[in-house]
Amino acid sequence: MTDNRSQEKSALFVATLTSFMGPFIISSVNVALPAIQKEFAADAVVLSWVATALLLAVAVFLIPMGKIGDIYGRKKVFTWGLAVYTLASLMGAFSVSMPMLIAVRVFQGFGAAMFVTTGMAILTSVFPPNRRGRAIGFYVAAVYIGLSVGPFAGGLLTQYLGWRSIFAVVVPFGIASVWVTLTYLKGEWADARGEKLDVPGSLLYAASVFLLVYGASLLPQLLAIYLILSGAVTMAVFVRLELHTPQPVFEVRLFSGNRLFAFSSLAALINYAATFAVTFLLSLYLQYIKGLDPRTAGTVLMAQPVVMAVFSPLAGRLSDRIEPRLIASAGMTLTVVGLVLFALVGTGTSTAYIIATLVMLGFGFALFSSPNMNAIMGSVDKKFFGIASGTVAAMRLLGQMASMATAMVVFAVFIGREQITPANYDLFLKSVKFSFGIFTVLCTIGIFFSFSRGELRNKTDS
Repeated sequence: MTDNRSQEKSALFVATLTSFMGPFIISSVNVALPAIQKEFAADAVVLSWVATALLLAVAVFLIPMGKIGDIYGRKKVFTWGLAVYTLASLMGAFSVSMPMLIAVRVFQGFGAAMFVTTGMAILTSVFPPNRRGRAIGFYVAAVYIGLSVGPFAGGLLTQYLGWRSIFAVVVPFGIASVWVTLTYLKGEWADARGEKLDVPGSLLYAASVFLLVYGASLLPQLLAIYLILSGAVTMAVFVRLELHTPQPVFEVRLFSGNRLFAFSSLAALINYAATFAVTFLLSLYLQYIKGLDPRTAGTVLMAQPVVMAVFSPLAGRLSDRIEPRLIASAGMTLTVVGLVLFALVGTGTSTAYIIATLVMLGFGFALFSSPNMNAIMGSVDKKFFGIASGTVAAMRLLGQMASMATAMVVFAVFIGREQITPANYDLFLKSVKFSFGIFTVLCTIGIFFSFSRGELRNKTDS
């Protein structure tokens, strides 16, 4: 019993630390982009690849790495992912050119995909169902802490120590995680041991996700439409292949034969698609319409992730006792109310109104995220934990890209390729309100999938 609890603590420590590192490096490096641009004299397109390269690499490798972990050992893949990520971060601190920095970001994404998809799977393997929700809650809270601390810490580090220090500060965290994993996390989890890796399926998946994510990043260009359509066709071929493969890299039948898994995953995709661009839109609104400086605007926007971080463990623990679909659906309903309130903003909206709505949105998302993740991981057999964990991360990433793509398309329709100036503030405000209107409709649809998913308790009991 003591060994089990020690193993649980070790798994929780390394999983939550790594769930912090990913969002931290993403959000902190975004703040440092102007400094990176100045040092390397990079144009806007090349600079955008500093952010895009990591996201693309994570998206491409998530599902294959989850399957590799299921076959060869989740702890093994998790540890190697940490090592790759830590080494890439160290290289980032010594980057001498933009091509080198972009390559570093690809390797960071590769390492992150390895530990993100296996970290959640290890947590699910170690914790029993009656304590799993609380552990997942801490895991999710660490993600939000990384998102909220990242911009603030990234700004301080860039200002006083230079942008390279952001990469350097991650290295000790990575080394500590590797040491704890090797020293205290005993055992191995490979519930699909003996199966062969589906290489053709892995390549098709990687190609389709690359086309979809890269295409979304180019919207609203015409090339983006061709890439997205090509990605959709490739994904259809991938699904057809997986249905006829004895040991597929992704068990597509989880979506067709497991309503709880399918609806929970779709609810996650819709929720991220409806909420991720909120910070982006409000950041522009607070600075352009309300006239706040970047630091003040950033402080206001911290209200949402802070509330998420505080309440996610409580929501996770609650989902151990109460059916997750009820808590998650209540959270998504609260999120819809918050989005409606943001769709009503105008030039005279007070900052207090924005903060109060952000708090509501953060609370709603905390109620949704941990219980929903608990439902996804609890709905599959042990040998699919890696795939399920990869699916959670893939839904998050694809939802985030869809959310930003929606906002970009709306801006292109209302404002075009012009810069945002006082002359078109009215059009900018209309585009913000219209975007929130679209997100409200999306999230309302998400409530249906969340509430109609079925009962996790029946699945667990059986």
